[in-house]
Amino acid sequence: MDKQLFTGNQVQSNRVLYTPSVFAKSSLIYLQETGELTALKPHVSRREQLNSYLFFIVLDGLGSVQYDNKEVHLRPGDCVFFNCQKPYSHASSAEQLWRLKWVHFYGPNMDSIYEKFLDRGGTWYFTTSEPARYENLLEEIFLTANADSPVRDMKLYEKLVRLLTLTMEESGSHSLISDHQEAAQTKLNDIKKYIDEHFTEKIYLDALSEHFYINKYYLTRLFKKQFGASINHYIIYQRITLGKRLLRFTDDSIENISRECGIDDPGYFTRLFKKIEGITPGEFRKRWVK
Repeated sequence: MDKQLFTGNQVQSNRVLYTPSVFAKSSLIYLQETGELTALKPHVSRREQLNSYLFFIVLDGLGSVQYDNKEVHLRPGDCVFFNCQKPYSHASSAEQLWRLKWVHFYGPNMDSIYEKFLDRGGTWYFTTSEPARYENLLEEIFLTANADSPVRDMKLYEKLVRLLTLTMEESGSHSLISDHQEAAQTKLNDIKKYIDEHFTEKIYLDALSEHFYINKYYLTRLFKKQFGASINHYIIYQRITLGKRLLRFTDDSIENISRECGIDDPGYFTRLFKKIEGITPGEFRKRWVK
């Protein structure tokens, strides 16, 4: 770990350059660099082909970012989150020099996490409604990186996961609300509640569409964006979760459990269970009920 208070003719920054353990680099989401920057004059920073993801939030001032063939202008409360393998640049404005808090991080599963973030409707830039939550969390990351602890990598991992969770939740919900407003949000919640109460029954997309007065293609797209799974997959997950509960806490046969979960064919239930859990219902019961 290398802590620096750096003042040049363009920026003043208080940063930590962090070297994670071999275990962290192979198994965790790990910190590379974090800090706070204040621009002293307009300047442009350009990078590409970094094995890193960058998140930053604008605390004061104005600036711009170019990424993925797009330029966006940022102000306080705006956040950026992107893959640094792609070329990018960011610049403070001359009129109001900006102040940022940032973190660079990476991990063996970050590419798939970022793909999920985009799939849920996340965008590489967004405006947060709660900037203090990000600012405080980035401060926690900075302080943890500076502290001596035998489990520092695990503590940083926990905070980076919190950052990813917060970013994914907020950016996904912003995308939904900006497109479809609160009425669509309410209707989606009603549909999810209906599925939660009726997933052991046969649920058809056309029937949902008719019951809730919503186009089925529109519903399919919004549901997956909001809840991270298609309607069909969500129903399957609910049925398998109920199946696991019944396997562990009842003596019912697999045939009866299959029907209680809304699946008439026990053979199909077994195949579906194994596809999701990696073992058959019978093997699951033997392992968990001893």
